[in-house]
Order: sequence, then structure tokens, then C-alpha cells
Amino acid sequence: MKESSCTWLNLPSLGLSIRMLFTGFLLAAGFGLLMAGGQILLTHGMADGKMGLSVDDIVYSYYGNRNNSRLEAKLNGSMKDMASPEVRLELIKWTRNGASVEGWDSHIKSLFQANCVQCHSVVPGLPDFTQFEAVQEVAKVDEGADISSLTRVSHIHLFGISFIFFFVGLIFSLSVGIPKWLKVTAILIPFAFLIVDVISWWLTKFSPGFAWLTIVGGFGYTAASGFMWVVSLYQMWVLPRNGKVYQLNAWRD
Repeated sequence: MKESSCTWLNLPSLGLSIRMLFTGFLLAAGFGLLMAGGQILLTHGMADGKMGLSVDDIVYSYYGNRNNSRLEAKLNGSMKDMASPEVRLELIKWTRNGASVEGWDSHIKSLFQANCVQCHSVVPGLPDFTQFEAVQEVAKVDEGADISSLTRVSHIHLFGISFIFFFVGLIFSLSVGIPKWLKVTAILIPFAFLIVDVISWWLTKFSPGFAWLTIVGGFGYTAASGFMWVVSLYQMWVLPRNGKVYQLNAWRD
């Protein structure tokens, strides 16, 4: 096939309908990744009780804070605003004293009903705090994510994010004027760092010293996919299009 017969296979020379299709996907995917980042900050980012993602947040999320219970960690972290300081103190004291069924029946159950069961009884995936057994489970020493939930989140993360990176990389592969080594590296990095990210969860589950790998993995695939996102949109909409047809077949790279 002659190179000139494939002139449409590069971003600056795409027709309007294809540009709109690619742009719509990139904008939606970019907004989705921003929302994912916000969700991480509001969940894992509050694991140590402070706003912002840190190594301690990663450790508490996957290895756990083994100095106290999951319930106490949440009450001092992401659930801090869901109850008054007095209520949180009572719940923490009850937890540290062994989370007895006597204390539950006499007083603690009413505190959960007033502050927690609005979500922790109807939202799928959350423990049912109308049941003592469910509360007793989260009142145990915090050992982080359990194997079952870690397996579920890992496969969802790998499958879902991989599809996003595939299509972003496919669109970016049609870019022009990018050195071959840089294009290949940018396409590969998100997949490589996604795998590093997920593996780091499992390593951190058993040894907190690997928590920094999670931050490295997240930063790596965010930077690479962000670069491809910007370049792709720039070449589709900003490069001069005054009748010029780019003769470079991007797929030859």
C-alpha cells in the first residue's frame, strides 16, 4: 500500500466526524479519570485522617492500621464528619473496650441508628450496621483490605482502566511528528504502571514498605496518559488545517 493512500491515518488529517468521535471519547475518559482521582482522595486519601494522599494512606488502606480497629480508623478519617466528636469518642471507647454485646444493647446500638444506618443498611457493599455481628467485624483490629475485596477491585481495575488506555493509545498512535521511541514509550507506560499499581496493593497488604510503589504507579500512568491526551487533542484541533493534507502515515511508526 502506498503511503499517500493512507493519508487519513493521522490525527491532523482526520475528517470532522472521526475527530468528533475521538474528541468525545477523550473528553469523557479524561473527566472520568478526574472523578476517579477525586474518589481516591475522598476515600484512601482520608485513611490517616488528613486530606491528601500520602504513603500512610496507602498503608492504612491495604496493610491496615494495626494499632486500632477499622471502625476507629474510619471515625477518625473519612467518616469523621458523619458524627459529633462526643459520639465518635463513645464509639471509639466501646471499640477499645472490646465491643461488648452488653454495651451494644444498652447504648451503642442507638448511636449507630442515629448516625450510621442511613447508609450502612441500604447501600450495597457497605456493612449493615443494624446488625451487631457486622459492627463487631469492623471493630476488630484493622488489617486493611481483605483478600476477597482486593481480588475484586484488582480485576475490575485492570480490565476497566486497560480499555481506557487502549483507546487513548490507539488515538495517540495516529499522531504525527512524535519520535518513534517517545510514541512507543508513551503507549506502553500506562499499561506497565497500571500493573505495577495493582501489584503494589498486594505487596503492601503483606508488607507496608511497598506502599510507595502505589504512588509511583499512579503517577506514572497518569503522566503518560495525560501526555497522550493533550497531544491527541492538540493535533486534531490546533495544528494548522488550512487545506494541508499530512502525507505521513502515522501507523508506519
